[in-house]
Amino acid sequence: MSEIASLTQLENRDDFIRRHIGPGESEIRTMLDVLGEQTLESLLASTVPGSILQDQTPLLWPSHTETDTLAYLKGLLAKNKPARSFIGMGYHNTIVPPVIQRNVFENPGWYTAYTPYQPEIAQGRLEALLNFQQLTLDLTGLDLASASLLDEATAAGEAMSLARRVSKNKKSNLFFIDETCHPQTIDVVKTRAEGFDIDILVAPAADVVNHDVFGALLAYTGTWGDVNDVRALIENLHEKKAVVSVVADIMSLLLLEAPGKLGADVVLGSAQRFGVPMGYGGPHAAFFATRDAYKRSVPGRIIGVSVDVRGKQALRMAMQTREQHIRREKANSNICTAQVLLANMASFFAVYHGPEGLKQMATRIHRFTSVLAQGLKSAGVELVNDTWFDTITLKTQDVNAIIERSQAAGICLRETGSDLIGISLDEATTREDIVLLWDVVLGEGHDLNVETIDAELHKQGVSALPEALLREGKVLEHPVFNSYHSETEMMRYLKRLENRDLALNQAMIPLGSCTMKLNAASEMMPVSWPEIGNLHPFTPVERTAGIREMITELENYLKVITGFDAICSQPNSGAQGEYAGLLAIRKYHESRGDHDRNVCLIPSSAHGTNPASAMLAGMKIVVTGCDDKGNVDVEELRQRVAEIGDQLSCLMITYPSTHGVYEEEIREICNIIHNQGGQVYMDGANMNAQVGISQPGEIGADVCHLNLHKTFSIPHGGGGPGMGPIGVKSHLAPFVANHAVIKLEGPNAENSAVSAAPWGSVSILPISWTYIRNMGGEGLRKATAVAILGANYLADRLKDHYPILYTGRNGRVAHECIIDIRPIKATSGISEEDIAKRLMDYGFHAPTMSFPVAGTLMVEPTESEALAELDRFADAMIAIRKEIDKVEKGEWPADNNPLVQAPHTQNDILGDWERPYTRKEAVYPFAFTAGEKFWPTVNRIDNVYGDRNLFCACVPMDAYAE
Repeated sequence: MSEIASLTQLENRDDFIRRHIGPGESEIRTMLDVLGEQTLESLLASTVPGSILQDQTPLLWPSHTETDTLAYLKGLLAKNKPARSFIGMGYHNTIVPPVIQRNVFENPGWYTAYTPYQPEIAQGRLEALLNFQQLTLDLTGLDLASASLLDEATAAGEAMSLARRVSKNKKSNLFFIDETCHPQTIDVVKTRAEGFDIDILVAPAADVVNHDVFGALLAYTGTWGDVNDVRALIENLHEKKAVVSVVADIMSLLLLEAPGKLGADVVLGSAQRFGVPMGYGGPHAAFFATRDAYKRSVPGRIIGVSVDVRGKQALRMAMQTREQHIRREKANSNICTAQVLLANMASFFAVYHGPEGLKQMATRIHRFTSVLAQGLKSAGVELVNDTWFDTITLKTQDVNAIIERSQAAGICLRETGSDLIGISLDEATTREDIVLLWDVVLGEGHDLNVETIDAELHKQGVSALPEALLREGKVLEHPVFNSYHSETEMMRYLKRLENRDLALNQAMIPLGSCTMKLNAASEMMPVSWPEIGNLHPFTPVERTAGIREMITELENYLKVITGFDAICSQPNSGAQGEYAGLLAIRKYHESRGDHDRNVCLIPSSAHGTNPASAMLAGMKIVVTGCDDKGNVDVEELRQRVAEIGDQLSCLMITYPSTHGVYEEEIREICNIIHNQGGQVYMDGANMNAQVGISQPGEIGADVCHLNLHKTFSIPHGGGGPGMGPIGVKSHLAPFVANHAVIKLEGPNAENSAVSAAPWGSVSILPISWTYIRNMGGEGLRKATAVAILGANYLADRLKDHYPILYTGRNGRVAHECIIDIRPIKATSGISEEDIAKRLMDYGFHAPTMSFPVAGTLMVEPTESEALAELDRFADAMIAIRKEIDKVEKGEWPADNNPLVQAPHTQNDILGDWERPYTRKEAVYPFAFTAGEKFWPTVNRIDNVYGDRNLFCACVPMDAYAE
């Protein structure tokens, strides 16, 4: 008789661990046998330096089921006090069209894709981003638009940096900020100015004429609601050779003249209110446009139109594709990420509503604002602004009573701590809201009526928008914005684009350093919950106890995982995390009187964003080399440190290294830096090889940023969003970012912000919180071990076919390995790019190409991929090596073989065939399960053509036809 299982045994409390980790126990056993290891723990012992490997995980919380965790989170969020927000300040209620929410926001075909570095299998999201750029160009009236930046405040900081680079007024060190910009924007720009030692003046816009400036930031629609005529100021600034940036509300630009037409050199703002939930701060896409003359100074990414080898229109990332890795500290910016998923949602919002729908929406918002304002004025309420789009500001001695009534009514107004109260309306505003706002401001008993006042305004024909600033002519005339207004057509358009992209829902994406692991459905579900999506980031903290408790729990998890004393969650990308951590180091040194400590020591193997971030933080960069095994050359490091002396600020090091190995002497490296009075910054890009087995803070790091979109399961979204919170030791905790609007506990209250929202992109934090809670300590340690197992298994399977460039102790790699293609290219002419494109024919996204070493491929399988998928990838790489053999032997010509012609499309096999290999060898190089073949929609794209003929707007629809 079989043993009867206990209830505890039947509960499957580790169920999530089994579902997140791809290989089952028998598959793990198979891979261990291949490597000659007895257990996962013995693998860790033979791979990880004994000086850092912890025998037992320090992560002591248990695993939880998905059901339990979601129910627990619902309970936490129930502690919030729900409130309808009328706060404004750049964040607005919006209605996400269900066709976009279900088919994009909640669709792994969109949110699990990677950055489109391989454009042939990313044409769908590239078209959506091109639509975003066209939307930006139309609304701003400028020549060149980016594919989005992190938030409005960051975009304003980038505008200042651009002005510094291109302004012809080289004698001035002063940047002017209109005091009616949003306070969080001013805060972030001030932070940016510190690293460049730029002087900042915040004053009334009219005061700019009295100063010699190299650049200025003006508000088109001010934070108090005014619509500002900036034409005269722009003209005056241009006479001084200054570069003028204008921050604008995207919805208002449907009604107001494009700022570029008014003379602005840069126009920026947030696209959040175009169908992206507030999410207690993000993620949201910022738009950024400038003049063609400044194209070499634009931060971030630009999507450009090129052609493939058949001459067919094709899209790719232009110029900025790998700018940080190429230009390093001379890069325009350290921002290597865009907010792709959110920019796509905003562009689809415009596509779905079309120009007429958007104009109607903007007009309705403005009309409601005017009705609200007229009612209040008729009741004797004083407004500080006599022009507006969607925001009015009251001046009243009755502030306390109004706020008390608003709290009782469950709404949030903008509180200022003075006699001013702000009210902003949005597309979700109703007639009932207007009446409620009258009740709150005036008290009950008024006789105001929405229809009556609206009729009066219509009869008077008076607008609160200055007539001289009204937009003339049509907008969004491209067919894409005028073709998909029924849900059926929109659904099919979204599906057509999705089918052009390869994402994790189709195949493994084996990118080194980027950790394309499972983004579990249960982790993603809370992102769509209204309890989070509808929260304004500046909601009074007493109403947000639940969401802040979740943030605190996540920060506590991360403190234990990293071994640090404090976590700052504000940085909303990995690059922002680097920047924030370096600023904390800089402020720490300055607090001790060490103002000359400004040298950042960076190994040659570092991520390209490291030098760019150090430059933004005002540091000088000194590079130190690596030895033949890929490790930091410790003796050269000692020499560099001695030469730098008391000017040493910090070392930036990635661990495990970008070369895919654990530095055996990492503790000694940290000691060398500390003995010279420097700080150790650890880049957390490779934390997937540390979680549960070692801790950066225990190893010797003083600060480390965490890529939540890598190690902690937030999806890449096709190239963003990301989150990059930093962990710091206690001595650095007072120097991390604070915020101008919501003061954070812990850091110095005078510290300025690095991102627009206090806790960054909060709506995606539940993903990492859920992942960590469900996995538990043992699950997280096992995930790390299986990630290391998968990488070593692939290295073992491929080592007889391709050279593995670097290995550590016992010939092991960490969680990724680098395949050296340079010897193969020398004998065959086949490059790493040829192999990357050929992998598309096999149904795979390429590994990371030519980083961190040119002529290589870096592979990271992650713990989420099952053995069958690892073998499928290995089989594809081995089959490609056999194809290369045919080229080396002369069986296939060097200039006409499946590799140099890759990828192959359906059009290739439909026409005449005059190639030395068969159609089957081209497109079915090995057996695919029926229906699994992924078809690239374009052939190899001409990168040079795209850069020489930069075109970043939507092309006519017929240009995509054959």
